[in-house]
Amino acid sequence: MAYGQFAACYDRLMEDMPYREWLAFLEECWNRYGRPETIVDLGCGTGTLTLPLASSGFRMTGIDLSEEMLAAARMKEETMLPGLTSSAGGRVEWLQQDMREWELPRQADAAISLCDCLNYLTDDEDLITAFRQTFAGLKPGGRFIFDMNTPYRYQGYAEEQPFVLDEDDIAYIWTCELEETTCEIEHHLSIFVREQGEKGARDLFYRFEEMHRQRGYDIQWIETALREVGFARVEAFADFTWRPADEETERAFFVAVKP
Repeated sequence: MAYGQFAACYDRLMEDMPYREWLAFLEECWNRYGRPETIVDLGCGTGTLTLPLASSGFRMTGIDLSEEMLAAARMKEETMLPGLTSSAGGRVEWLQQDMREWELPRQADAAISLCDCLNYLTDDEDLITAFRQTFAGLKPGGRFIFDMNTPYRYQGYAEEQPFVLDEDDIAYIWTCELEETTCEIEHHLSIFVREQGEKGARDLFYRFEEMHRQRGYDIQWIETALREVGFARVEAFADFTWRPADEETERAFFVAVKP
């Protein structure tokens, strides 16, 4: 999926996402599983998590399929990290790659994929391929940390939709359709963005449409798939906590360690 127009307003729409909680979860992961030096951020988007990690001294590689999202990330890097040089271990390498086929010249200490990026892989084999490729891209002892929305969460979306945002500069109408047999969900968004008119003219809103398809997977199935591609220590946690994930977890966090 190429985000196109969506990339231009992505950060505005995602302002309320729990980025601080994601960063805090990662920091606790480093305390529990060892602090890496090199991290690959799979599905990095506009770099909202990649760049704070780079500013903390990690050597980051941000990988995304969307050229538009990566362009937005590079612009943010110029603003957020103007004085950070590669010798300080901060500058990010941005790569347009598919997370099922990503590769670097050298294996990394850790790979992350947050904000339910892996839910966009709606085929079993595609998800397993991404797991296998990540296993290959990590050093021995490397950590793979990611989150995924669960079937329980998508059932909640289907029951609670439609969702509406109405702000001065942006608005949307968001509806969902859930296929319960496969737990595939389609998100349909009509987005309205305010565009300043020329001098003396009224501001106008332009509208565009987005469709995003995701899939919820059984937590135990994911754990088994990770072990089958070679990860040795696999754990699943619930909703930004260190409680074991269960059937009422909405966002499951997985930590898998390469032996």
